[in-house]
Formats: sequence, C-alpha cells, structure tokens
Amino acid sequence: MEQRQVGGSGLWVSRIALGTMTWGKDTEEEEAADQLAAFVDAGGSLIDTADIYSGGHSERIIGRLLGTVVRRDDVIIATKTGHAPDHHRRYDTSRRHLLASLDASLRRMQTDHIDLWQLHVHDPCTPIEETLAAVDTAVASGRVRYAGVGDLASWQFARYATWQSAGRGAGRTPIVSAGAEYSLLNRRVENDLVPALTDCGAHLIAWSPLGRGVLTAKYRNGVPGGSRGALPHMAAYVEPYLDGRSSRVVESVCTAAEGLGVSPLAVALSWVRDQPRVAAVSVGPRTAAQLGDILATENVRLPREIREALNDASAPH
Repeated sequence: MEQRQVGGSGLWVSRIALGTMTWGKDTEEEEAADQLAAFVDAGGSLIDTADIYSGGHSERIIGRLLGTVVRRDDVIIATKTGHAPDHHRRYDTSRRHLLASLDASLRRMQTDHIDLWQLHVHDPCTPIEETLAAVDTAVASGRVRYAGVGDLASWQFARYATWQSAGRGAGRTPIVSAGAEYSLLNRRVENDLVPALTDCGAHLIAWSPLGRGVLTAKYRNGVPGGSRGALPHMAAYVEPYLDGRSSRVVESVCTAAEGLGVSPLAVALSWVRDQPRVAAVSVGPRTAAQLGDILATENVRLPREIREALNDASAPH
C-alpha cells in the first residue's frame, strides 16, 4: 500500500487508515483481530481510533491485539481526545483533562506512546494557549510523536496551526493534520478547510469516504437488513444521504464503475483518496470481508475524464 507524508513532517502513513469506531460495539474482538492482521499484511499502517469510541473499548481491543496479532512497530496509532461525556460540560481540552486522557489512552492500548494525537473537538471554554501547551508537554515527554486536530471548523484549525507555527522556534509542536468527513456526497471541506490546510502545510485525514456506506450502492433499492442503515443506533447517521441528490450521485458512481469494470466502492474511495491534500482515507469496515473489498481498490486509479464527470455530478448547488 502506498505510504504518504503527513504535513511535511517525518510522519508517513498508509493512504488507507483502518477506522475502529465500531470495535467493541458492532465489531467483536475476534473480527477486529482478523481485520488488523489483513490490513497490516496488505501494507496498511495507520490505525484510527479515539478515547470515546465504544466507551474506550476500541482502544482496549487495540491494546490487546498489539504484540499478539501485529507488532507495535508495524502500526501508526492515531487517537483523539477532548470529549468529556461524563462531566459537567461536553468538551474539555484543559491541560488537566488532556494529559489525564492521554495517560488513560496509553494504559488502554498498552503502549508508551501515541504516534498521532488529535484534538477531537474545539473547547470554547479553554484558551487555546492552554490546550496547545498541553500538546507540547505531551510531545516533549515522549508520550506523543505528532499532533493533529479532529473535525474542527476551518478557522479553528487555522488558528491552532498558526499559533503553533509562530512558536516553532520556542519548541511548539506543528499541527500536521486535520480530520473531516469528505466524500462525493459531502464536499464541504473544499470550501474552506482544504485551502486552510494548503496554506498551513497540513494534510487531511478524510473519514466516511464512502458517504456513510451509501456510495457502495447497497441502498439503491432500499435499506438492506444488516446494514448500518437498518441498525437502530446507526439509522440516523445514514439517513441524511438517502435523499434524491445522493441517489443521483450514486447512479453516477455506478455508471463509472460499470464502465471501468470495478465496484462502486472502488470508484467512490479512489475519488477521495486521490484528492489534493488528502493524506489518508479512514474506513470503518464491520467485517473482514468488507475490508477485503476496500483493500482491493489499491491499484484503482480513476481516469481524468471520470474524475471530472464525478466532480460535475457531485458539485454542491
């Protein structure tokens, strides 16, 4: 699998990231082990998780699989922090919370360092100077190697990245990446975030590149049983992309897939993967079979004419 440099730093990651949001909830540990083994065997390295995924169970499963299924040195662990669901406020990026959550993530994953530590959210109640000083402390201690942010607004990312860049000489840690939803059904990052990333020399880790599963064309004729759209806790997540506009985009993807002799999944994933400033696309398969379909797209490259047609078909109004 192709490896890509992130944010002009020394960090290189596989251009497909294995998302683990469902691990410990919809994906059992045995299935997760099969996924991780297949992913690393295919040359994948970037493992995407967060301290809140499945109440911390995602990180615990990763910890149990490191050293038994794969070697720690074979993977790049990216986790996120900043949510405070059990406290009096929703977000908490205070120094106290961040450093405590880092130690908790390290314990759950049974490792001494995080490769890419990301601020999952923006906390309006904590000064960014305090938040980013905590990030610098984590890096200086050796517990974190690189820093990024999660799904922040473009102005928030730019503020964080600029603050860190202005203090590079004083030892501040650069922000090398931002995470955001990006697919043929959701191209909002192109308006502001991608230009901000370009200006700051950072890269995007794109999540839900398959439009929450809709771009695989599984929902063309309704909601199939066993799909995420049929699960009570996931239906509201999928439903926004089951509208008329999304259906038209899906049909365009299917037309391209038929012409190229590949799956709709391969077309949709390749489109996002090869967009400017994208370092990696984060996928969250529930089964090893689904992961196999994703890994099979590694050699798919869309012709320019197809990309332009998909650009037109999915252009925001």
